[in-house]
Amino acid sequence: MPELPEVETVCRGLATRLVGRRLIRVEQRRPGLRQPFPEDMPARLTGRCVVAIRRRAKYVLMHLDDGWVVILHLGMSGRMVIQDAPGTPPGRHDHVSLETDDGAIVVFNDPRRFGLMTLALEAELAAHPLLAGLGPEPLSPAFTPKVLSARLAGRGTPIKTALLDQTVVAGLGNIYVSEALFHAGISPLRPAAMVVGPAAARLVPAIRRVLTAAIAAGGSSLRDYVQTSGELGYFQHQFAVYDRAGQPCPGCDCDVGETGGIRRLIQANRSTYYCPRRQD
Repeated sequence: MPELPEVETVCRGLATRLVGRRLIRVEQRRPGLRQPFPEDMPARLTGRCVVAIRRRAKYVLMHLDDGWVVILHLGMSGRMVIQDAPGTPPGRHDHVSLETDDGAIVVFNDPRRFGLMTLALEAELAAHPLLAGLGPEPLSPAFTPKVLSARLAGRGTPIKTALLDQTVVAGLGNIYVSEALFHAGISPLRPAAMVVGPAAARLVPAIRRVLTAAIAAGGSSLRDYVQTSGELGYFQHQFAVYDRAGQPCPGCDCDVGETGGIRRLIQANRSTYYCPRRQD
């Protein structure tokens, strides 16, 4: 599933072609994805001007000039790709297309159909069921060691699992939690309640560094994700531990034949990668 860096990259790509443009044609090719599309969605979007595109957690928010906001989630396999060839036949999994007044066509493609696209009034956005209760954005000034410590206090679950909880911090997923914990020197098995104070002071900047680097690389392309240009992300080439079980971690000077190198374990039905020597 695309995580914060991938969704942020998609938002930035969409903004370059959609903000300030009018939607002149909207096509919907199925009733919905993981939930039904809003009633009369094509008619409600056609003629509207896009005034802003931003991200909240793993959601794309497309603000329109009539006070409505398109909420979009990519799910497991969704992608938003910009085409500049009007008349191109839609693909089998091209479920929605948005054509602008300058000829660009944005296609929402989702083979597994776990994504979603819905509408909400901007004034009611914060209370929307998909967005209400989300934790702070990890790249915002509101995300501080003090705030993280308060959200982790009293939690007996492992820190890896706690950070995947979107009410603790918004937008983090499996890849970037594993990477951030490695750079902070914190074991994914450590109880969350013990990642406070000095440990939180190491973890918060580590999360920010990892996310910032991933966004700069266009995200990580492991399966379905691509940027809006169709180009792959490249952060997978910078992974320190994720998907590198049995390999040495960056700067490793141990005997991998003896230590086994980076280890993989399952937490909350997801793979975790870490170095037991450098993370405690």
